[in-house]
Amino acid sequence: MRDLLNWPGKSAPDVGGVEHPAVYHMLDVAAVAERLIAPFGLDAPQRDALVFLIALHDLGKISEGFRAMLRGEAAGGGPRHWQVSEVLLRHHDDLLATRLGCAPHRRAALYAAVAGHHGRPSDLALPIGRHHPARHGPQDVALKLAGTGVAVAREVIAAFAALWPGASLDGLSLEQAQRLSWWLAGLCTTADWIGSNTDWFAPNAQAMPLSAYLAQARLTAVEAVEGAGLGGCDLRQGPLFDFAPRPMQEACAQVPLPEGPMLAVIEDETGAGKTEAALLLAQRMLAAGKGRGLFFALPTMATADAMFERAAGVVGRMFDAPRVTLAHGRAGLSVAFRDIQQGRADSPDDVTCTDWLAQSRRRALLADVGVGTIDQALLAVLPVKFQTLRYFGLSSKILIVDEVHELGEPYIGAELEALLRMHRAAGGSAILLTATLPVAQRAKLLAVYDGQAPSPTYPALTVAGGAAVSDFPQATGSKGPVRVVRLGRMDEAVEVISGAAARGAACVWVRNSVDDAIAAVQALQEAGIEADLLHARFALGDRKRIEAAARGRFGKDGRGRAGRVLVGTQVLESSLDFDFDVMVSDLAPMAALVQRAGRLWRHMAERPQAIRPVPAPILHVLAPDPAQVSDDRWLQGVLGGGAFVYPLADQWRTADHLFRVGEITAPSGLRALIEAVHGAGARDVPQALEAAELRTEGEGAAARGHAAQNIVDFAAGYRAGGRANDDARYPTRLGEEQQTLVLARYDGAGGLQPWIAGSEGWALSEVSASRKRLARFDLPDQDAPEIVALTRDWPEWKRAALRICPVAGDGTICPGLRYETEMGLVLEVKS
Repeated sequence: MRDLLNWPGKSAPDVGGVEHPAVYHMLDVAAVAERLIAPFGLDAPQRDALVFLIALHDLGKISEGFRAMLRGEAAGGGPRHWQVSEVLLRHHDDLLATRLGCAPHRRAALYAAVAGHHGRPSDLALPIGRHHPARHGPQDVALKLAGTGVAVAREVIAAFAALWPGASLDGLSLEQAQRLSWWLAGLCTTADWIGSNTDWFAPNAQAMPLSAYLAQARLTAVEAVEGAGLGGCDLRQGPLFDFAPRPMQEACAQVPLPEGPMLAVIEDETGAGKTEAALLLAQRMLAAGKGRGLFFALPTMATADAMFERAAGVVGRMFDAPRVTLAHGRAGLSVAFRDIQQGRADSPDDVTCTDWLAQSRRRALLADVGVGTIDQALLAVLPVKFQTLRYFGLSSKILIVDEVHELGEPYIGAELEALLRMHRAAGGSAILLTATLPVAQRAKLLAVYDGQAPSPTYPALTVAGGAAVSDFPQATGSKGPVRVVRLGRMDEAVEVISGAAARGAACVWVRNSVDDAIAAVQALQEAGIEADLLHARFALGDRKRIEAAARGRFGKDGRGRAGRVLVGTQVLESSLDFDFDVMVSDLAPMAALVQRAGRLWRHMAERPQAIRPVPAPILHVLAPDPAQVSDDRWLQGVLGGGAFVYPLADQWRTADHLFRVGEITAPSGLRALIEAVHGAGARDVPQALEAAELRTEGEGAAARGHAAQNIVDFAAGYRAGGRANDDARYPTRLGEEQQTLVLARYDGAGGLQPWIAGSEGWALSEVSASRKRLARFDLPDQDAPEIVALTRDWPEWKRAALRICPVAGDGTICPGLRYETEMGLVLEVKS
């Protein structure tokens, strides 16, 4: 026993302190894994086999090389300890075979999974079995590094096997082993992170039988898993809401649930209560054992923040004291999330978040309830570091994806299909929410769960391979049809808004590009109309301030809206609960226009027709005549730079059909509008636009090919399919690369202060714009003394990612580039 304890797993925290033996650390992690794996309901032999393998995850620390390195007696070199773990497991495969059963290739897939717990699989070229045919190959180098530890590792395997005598992998197919390897790697990583935390598992070199130490570790694991926030929570019974359900919500409360993992698609108009419908359905799915938690995936950080505030007030009625997290790059700036973390009086009493969960976006997916951007979930299917941790975290969740229509671009659409396939393979269920999903895209997503081509009826609740509810009332919404009127010139748009604002109407102009939104505000100002501006090129703190002001003015309970004007970009389309009397919009694809029109006369109970300052809802669309197309610059003459944001063919088909129909009737008429642009019977574009359409199709094919290259090869298993590179090399979305600027002000002493004051000032002072466009400007020299003084202690990656940009008193950053508090980042040189 003493010999086993002479192989340290962790260095002493203090000079002369206690080294934590590797075998004890391995049992710490195994004890945590037992707690984490218990709710998944695996058969006892397989469950114990996986825990046994996780116990062996750091077998490579039974190595002379690792021990010397840890004690400072030799420099690290050669294979890493986790790579040596895989070598030792394969080297002693004969022993493991007698304990676990199943075929060598299947065991090898799981060896790679537990050894690859540091976020990536080993890339050492290893054979199946003990002996490498070539001398001095990677296996021989690893075994030489282990030295006498090779024989001791065999003793450890035998000793650990006695702790889980019922462990068996018999009956496991190769396909199952490869699929399981992804999930097992994530489970092992999670268990290792908790089991390595010295706040719970303190260093201990006291000699005791391994069985006795494991019993002690199991007791500690109960506290550790609960302390981390992964102890799970019970479901609560009773109603979620105190209002009368709408038709879609009633359908979700009654639709039959199929056996096993399921996918449901909820399609209804904007403002119809789809989120509440999804929660009602999710509550039933949880009760049926289809998950133990939730993850809400949203298209943007802003929509995720909004959903977090909504969900935090509801999930406490679904669960008993759930741990709730916000998962995106700016989660720490969310006041609602910070309130929950710190247990402030403003936060719901029945939801919490542990410090351990809040420390990392990756960990956030492990919480009982997570809210975040879709990107956080999509990273589970890309070959990035700790991809398997995300996969494991999602596996126990009902995945709720909102605004699915915004994920129709070929690259991200392929990622979503892959995510659903992997989620289903892990036994996961999902709910997709959409207002404007094309039938063909819906069919692809349903097919992942063996769903058949659904009915084109709208609204619809479709369960893949199960029931389809489409007999909803087809009455027009309370505001009636929204008439569509074309405006051919920008001055006409200014005139419409000017006249409506003078009559006390709350007005909005939605533009396709930030530059055009800024130009619209300037044109309105020249006409004597004051307008607020909201777009994505504001410093984060300014954007939050403007959004809050707009919510207070144009939200459901808004005040002071009469005669006010807001100009914005696509940030107004999704999940912002605004209500306007008059709307002007640049021409955009049909789905986007339907979404925008959903913010027109939205809250009829609070503001019925009788008190509106205009007699009926009208969507004014700034667009050229679709019957007059002479060349592919047809749209550019009216929209300028905004003409290049969306595919030209989609734009023309939208204009051609919408102006002929003349109205948007929700919900009954929405399916026909969407299919007129994206459906099989969509009208041919004019000959002058054919080349542009072919280019778009080619770009789409290239994007799908790019996605196919990036998405992990799930069937190949974790070792062959997981490469674990930096996230930036494998983006969740394609698009123009962005550069992040950090705005600063000069203080009185010549130093720099953040543009936005406060403890989070530097993060709130960030603003992003096209890297290509910013390259045309002579940005501030990062070697200037005041900038060096600020960034001196930054890590290299941060200095490379961010550019400090002092802003002069008149807003100038450099010639042609300035920042204004109410206009945002203004690029005077056009692209």
